[in-house]
Amino acid sequence: MNLLQLFKNLHKYVAPYRWIVLATLVLTLVGSLLAQVNALVLDRTVDAINALIGTADFTWAKAAKILTVISIILLSKEVFSGLITYEQNFFGERLRIHVSRDLSMAVVKQILRFRIAFYAHEENASGMLQTRINQGVMNLSRTVQNFFIDLLPLFTSAVIALTLMFVANFYVGLTALSIVPVYFYITVRQARKLKGWRRNMRQSHEKRSQGITSIIESINVIKSFNREQIEYDKQQQVQNEFYDNQMNVRRTSFYFDALKTFVRQLGTVLIIILTAYLVLIDYPGMTIGKIMYHVMLFANVTAPISQLQRIFDDMNDALIYAESFFGILNAEDQVEESGTYRPEVIKGDFEIEHVDFTYPNGTKALHDVSMHISSGKITALVGLSGAGKSTVINLLDKFYLPDCGSIKLDGVDLREYDTQYLREHIGLVLQKNHIFEGSIEENIRYGRPNATHKEVEEAAKKACIYEQIVRLPNGFDSQATALSGGQQQRIAIARMFLKNPPIIFLDEPTASLDAIATEQIKASIDAIKKDRTVIIISHSISQIIDSELIYAMQEGRVQQGGHPDDVYRQGGVYKEIVDASARSLNIEKLAKTLDIDGDGKLFD
Repeated sequence: MNLLQLFKNLHKYVAPYRWIVLATLVLTLVGSLLAQVNALVLDRTVDAINALIGTADFTWAKAAKILTVISIILLSKEVFSGLITYEQNFFGERLRIHVSRDLSMAVVKQILRFRIAFYAHEENASGMLQTRINQGVMNLSRTVQNFFIDLLPLFTSAVIALTLMFVANFYVGLTALSIVPVYFYITVRQARKLKGWRRNMRQSHEKRSQGITSIIESINVIKSFNREQIEYDKQQQVQNEFYDNQMNVRRTSFYFDALKTFVRQLGTVLIIILTAYLVLIDYPGMTIGKIMYHVMLFANVTAPISQLQRIFDDMNDALIYAESFFGILNAEDQVEESGTYRPEVIKGDFEIEHVDFTYPNGTKALHDVSMHISSGKITALVGLSGAGKSTVINLLDKFYLPDCGSIKLDGVDLREYDTQYLREHIGLVLQKNHIFEGSIEENIRYGRPNATHKEVEEAAKKACIYEQIVRLPNGFDSQATALSGGQQQRIAIARMFLKNPPIIFLDEPTASLDAIATEQIKASIDAIKKDRTVIIISHSISQIIDSELIYAMQEGRVQQGGHPDDVYRQGGVYKEIVDASARSLNIEKLAKTLDIDGDGKLFD
C-alpha cells in the first residue's frame, strides 16, 4: 500500500469531520504566516540598530523606541502563536480521537460479520489479530494527526519562508531550494531501506503478543509438565528476532539521520556565506540584517526536514499496518453468507446429502456424509474423537459451508436461509461455553435479551443452578466469570432454556458436570426435548441411548444409522463404544453395589 492508497482508504473516516479539517487548515495558514514574523522583525531590527549606531544623533530614547516596538510585536506574535498552536493541537487531537474511534468500531463491526473460517486461519489467531487491529488503529489515527497537525503546518511554513527568500534574493532562494531535494532523496532511501525490517518488526510484534497469550492460556499445562524452560526458550527466540530487527532499524536510522543533519548544516553554512558575500559586494537590497533574515527563514525551510523523518517513520509504520488493517476492513469475501428465506415456522427437518467438508487448515473432516434428521425427534451422533460429529453441527448451524453436496432444512437449501433468522431458532450448548464479563443475570439473558428477571430465574431453575446463585452474596448480580467450570456450564444451559428454540444442538453438554448435576441437567434437557428437533453428541451412553435415531461416524464417514438397539445388534463402532463405556463404568460390579428390588428397579 502506498500513500495515495492509504489516504484513499482513510478518506471516508476523515470526511465526516471536514469542518475540523477546514478549521485546522485556516489555523495552519495563519500560524505559518506568524512563523515568519521573527525573521522579518530581526531583519528590520538589525538594519535599524545598525543605522542608529552609525549616526551622530544616537540617543537611548530612539533605541528604547526600537526595542519597545520589537518587544510589542514579538510578544503579541507569541501570544497569537500560542493560541493558534493550542487550537491546532485541540482540533488535531479531536480529529485523531474521532478517527480512532470510527476505525475501531468499523473493524469490530467487520469481524462480527466474518464467517468462522476466517478465525480458523493460523495468521488470525486471537493474539495476533488483536495486535494487528490495535497497532493499525493507533498508527492510522496518528497518521491523520501527523498530516494535519505536524506535516501540513510545517510545509506551509516552509513554502512561505522559501517564497520570502526568493523575494529577497533569487540566488539565496535557489541555494535553499537546492538543499531540499537532496534531503528528500536521502529520506526516501532511508524509508526504502527500513521498509522490509519494519514489516518484519510487525510480524515479530504479533508473534510476541500471541506467544504471551498462549503462555497465559496454557499455564496449567506448562506447569504440570514442568515445561517452563521450553516456553522460555521459544519466547527467547522470538525476542531475539525482534531485537535484531530493532537494531537493524536503529542502526540504519542513525546513519541516515547523521547524513541529513550534515546536509542541513551544510545548507545553513552556504546561506550565511552567500548572503555575507552579497552584503560585501554591496548587492542591491542586501544588508547586514539580511544575513540573520535568511538564516532564520532557512531554519523555517528546514524545520519540516528535521521533523520529516519522524513523521515519515510513523507513516511507514502506518503503511505496513494499513496493509493488514484495511485487509480486514475490505475483506468482503470473508463476510458470512446469508440468504433471505425466513419462513413463518421452522420445523427442524434436516436432509444432508453427499456432503464433503475441509477446514481452512486443509484438514478434511467429512467424506460423502448423508443423513436425515427428522423434526421433533432426538438424533444422536456417536463416534470416537475426530469422527466429524461436531463438524456436522457446525455445518447445520451454518458456521461453515460444505465443499460439495447439500444441506436442506424443511426442504430448503440452508444457503437460502437468512443466517441470523436461522440461528434465532437454534439453541447450541457446547462442551465448553464462553462466559462473558458481567453478571450471572446478564449471561443468562444473553439467550433472550428482552427476558424478564422472573424468566431468567425460571431458566436458572431448569438448569439446576438457581439454588447456588441465590446463595451467593450478590445473587444474580454476581460476576459469572467467578463461577466454577461446572456452574458456568449450567449458565450456558440456562441460556438455551431461556431462548427456547425449536432446534437444539447439544455437544457434550454435561461433560464438565458431576454425576448428580448431570442427572439433574439430563432430566431438564429431557423435558425441553419434547416436540423439538434435538441433535446430541455425547460420550455418555445414558444420554444417547434415549435417542430415537443414531448415526455412528468414523473418520468423517457415516458407518451406521438407525434405532439404537438395531444399530447395537449390527455390531461395529457403536457397539464398540457402548461396550467400552460399560467396561469403563465397571457395570457388573456397579450392578452388585446398587440397591435393586425384585422388579429390577432401584429402591427409592
